[in-house]
Amino acid sequence: MKKEAIKNSSKVSVTFEMPGEIGAETLALVGDFNAWDQAATPMKRRKDGVWAKTLRLEPGTYRFRFLADGANWHNAWDADRYEPSGLGGDNSVVEVEAL
Repeated sequence: MKKEAIKNSSKVSVTFEMPGEIGAETLALVGDFNAWDQAATPMKRRKDGVWAKTLRLEPGTYRFRFLADGANWHNAWDADRYEPSGLGGDNSVVEVEAL
């Protein structure tokens, strides 16, 4: 996960990535930042096979997961930490601090 300050803004640019080895045809980024809407934030596969999506987020703590092919949930391999989801698994967590 890459975090970069946005000039003249309180927001931080956060790039979420998932290796292509998960074998998905589609991948969505789902979390607190989009009200867990499974269709709101589709990811794109880069030429190197890695799935990526960049969001501009206010400082704070965000829980998220990746949804592959509309059915299979994955955690970020590079999350800042993990928290129980309350649904039998864990959520990935990203801490966004003012840079």
